[in-house]
Amino acid sequence: MTRTSDQDLTRRLGTRAVHAGQIPDPLAGAVMTPIYQTSTYIQEGLGRHKGFEYARTRNPTREALERNVAALEGGRHGFAFGSGLAALDAVMKLLSAGDHVVSGENVYGGTHRQMTHVWTRMGMTFSFVDAAETSKIAAAVTPLTKLIYAETPTNPMMRLCDLQAAGEIAKRAGALFVVDNTFATPCFQRPLELGADLVLHSTTKYLNGHSDMVGGLLVTDRDDLAERLGFLQNSSGAVPGPFDCWLALRGVKTLALRMRQHDASGRRIAEWLTHHPKVQTVYYPGLPSHPQHDLACRQMSGFGGMISIELGSVERAKRFVERTRIFALAESLGGVESLVGHPASMTHASVPPEMRAAMGLTDSLVRLSVGIEDVEDLMADIDQALAEA
Repeated sequence: MTRTSDQDLTRRLGTRAVHAGQIPDPLAGAVMTPIYQTSTYIQEGLGRHKGFEYARTRNPTREALERNVAALEGGRHGFAFGSGLAALDAVMKLLSAGDHVVSGENVYGGTHRQMTHVWTRMGMTFSFVDAAETSKIAAAVTPLTKLIYAETPTNPMMRLCDLQAAGEIAKRAGALFVVDNTFATPCFQRPLELGADLVLHSTTKYLNGHSDMVGGLLVTDRDDLAERLGFLQNSSGAVPGPFDCWLALRGVKTLALRMRQHDASGRRIAEWLTHHPKVQTVYYPGLPSHPQHDLACRQMSGFGGMISIELGSVERAKRFVERTRIFALAESLGGVESLVGHPASMTHASVPPEMRAAMGLTDSLVRLSVGIEDVEDLMADIDQALAEA
C-alpha cells in the first residue's frame, strides 16, 4: 500500500472546498479560521512586523478565503472585495480612458449599469453583443479593444458563451478575457482552464450560499495581473470585513454538497416545467431542447439550479411571483432557500427596455433560484402558484 501525498488528498474539489488555503490557528489550533476582527497590528519595531500592518491591505481571515476560492478555480491568486460589483470595479480599473470593451449583452443588470453609467463617463467605450455567437464577439473587436467580458450561463436568459473560442479571440486581440462564473461556480465550470485571464464571482451567491453576506472575488493565474489587482484592492479599499469573509469561507465548505442538490433539483424541475401547460418556454442549459445544450455538456460538468420561465403576460408573471409559498420573492440567488424574481423590474430594471426586448427578456419572464429544499415540495409550490396565476 502506497502513502497518498497531501497534494493527492486535496486534488478533488470537494476536499479543496473544505481545506484549501486554510492554516491551523497557531495560537490555539482552531479548526476554523478565526475572525481577525482588527483594523491594525502591533509592530515590534520600525519595519519589523509579522507581515500584517493594516487590515485594508491584509487580513488573515480574508486571505484564507482568497486562497480557498483561488484553489477551487485552479488559480494562484485571489482577491476579495466588498461586493461583486466592487470586484467588477477593480477589473475596469485595469483599463484606461479610450479603451474599448466587448461585453455580452445579457449580463447582470448591475454590471451593465456600471459599465454604461460610470465607465463611459470616464472615457471608455462598450459594445454589447450576443456572446452566444462568437462571430459577433470577433466582429465587435477593434484595435482599441482591451477587454472581453462574458457571463455564462447568462442572467437570466441562460445563454452560454463558448469560453475556449472567446478566449482565443481575446488572445488574438491582445485583450483580457474576464468571465463571471457566479451561476456555474467552480463546481461545474472552470474558465481559467478554458482560456480566461480572470474569473469573477459574487460570493454573495452560491459560494457563500446562505444569503447572509455580500461580497465579490477575483481569481487569476497570471502574476502580472495579480500584482495590479493587489495594488487596486489596497488603493481603492473596497474590501470585505473579516466577518463577511468568515461567513463566505464557512459557506464554501459545503459548496460541493449544495451544488449537487441545486443541480439535481434544477434538472428535475426544468424537465417537469417543459411539460407544464401554463409555461410557454423554459430556459435551462441542462435541457436537450436548449439551443446550446451540446456546448453546456462540453464546458460544464453540471447545470445548476437557475431556471427562467416565460409565462406569456406580465399579469400572469406578477400573480405567480406573489403566490409562491416556499419560493421567496426577493433579489439575489444561490442560497439554500429557493427564491423567485422578476428580472425586468428587479435585477435588470436598469437595462434599457429595448435592449431587454431584443434579447428576449420580457416583462413576463420569471427567474427561479432552486434551493436545497425537498424537490417535491418545490414542484408543488410552483404548481399551485401557476394555477393561481
